[in-house]
Amino acid sequence: MADAIDPGRFKVVVNDEEQYSIWPAERRDPLGWADEGTAGSKAECLDHIGRVWTDMRPLSLRRQMEHERPQGG
Repeated sequence: MADAIDPGRFKVVVNDEEQYSIWPAERRDPLGWADEGTAGSKAECLDHIGRVWTDMRPLSLRRQMEHERPQGG
């Protein structure tokens, strides 16, 4: 029997570094990623990611850069 996954339905997933991706909606989340809560067509999911993922730097880098920022200047 052929794979029954609908290739037109996706969900948005996010990892601990707050990086986003899309994943087939019927599949279990990939290791290290969690369902963000948005699902729809590929275009809908990519549009959503484009609106919410405005800083491409990984969370750990953003934190490091914030920590290294000179104080009071």
